Amino acid sequence: MSDAAQPSASPIGYPVPDWSPRPRPPRSPMRGRYCTVEPLDVDRHAASLHANNRTAADERAWTYLAYGPFATLVVYRDWLYAHAQSDDPLFHAIVDTETSDAVGVASYLRIDPANGVIEVGHLNYSPRLQRTRAATEAMYLMMRRAFDELGYRRYEWKCDSLNEPSRQAALRLGFTFEGVFRQALVYKGRNRDTAWFSIVDGEWPALRAAFEQWLDPVNFDEAGRQRRRLADLIAEQSTRR
Repeated sequence: MSDAAQPSASPIGYPVPDWSPRPRPPRSPMRGRYCTVEPLDVDRHAASLHANNRTAADERAWTYLAYGPFATLVVYRDWLYAHAQSDDPLFHAIVDTETSDAVGVASYLRIDPANGVIEVGHLNYSPRLQRTRAATEAMYLMMRRAFDELGYRRYEWKCDSLNEPSRQAALRLGFTFEGVFRQALVYKGRNRDTAWFSIVDGEWPALRAAFEQWLDPVNFDEAGRQRRRLADLIAEQSTRR
């Protein structure tokens, strides 16, 4: 066969030497300065979560979740009991350090140890958690476990493409928008086009440094206002990579 007839080499991905499947997330707490993210326990967390959720002025927090709202604590506890023992999704309560009150929920899901991919989702922040340092710290703690403790390569965020607050939150936290999967789901009797976002392990060191700078108490004035925005710190750290 002549040189001209030789088949050309096909492009392939870069090597991932010595790769092995990653551990599944443990059922243990992740402790920060402003909050602890701990495995959901219905008896310890349900009443607090339900009471804090009910302080919302309306039910918009449930619009893009496949479940809820829950009118009574009994109904909410029943739903939690049916899901709290699941390993995927693995539900966590976000507990305020100062008050020891459960103020939000988050989970790991679509956990893929073989490929080192894990998603964060089922986010439900009560008004007491929204726009607080603990809200950001909870996401940092879950990222830190995925990348630093467990060695995952890819961390995902997905939401309804129409959920603009969730899309903006993903971008603020350093996720990269990857595109929209059209007609991905049907929930609550309606279509969902799903927006995909991700962080990969090579991006994590710069993001980790930015989170730690933002969460440092010196970044907040006497009134609790941030001195520097997280987005600015992420941009600054990313240029140093």
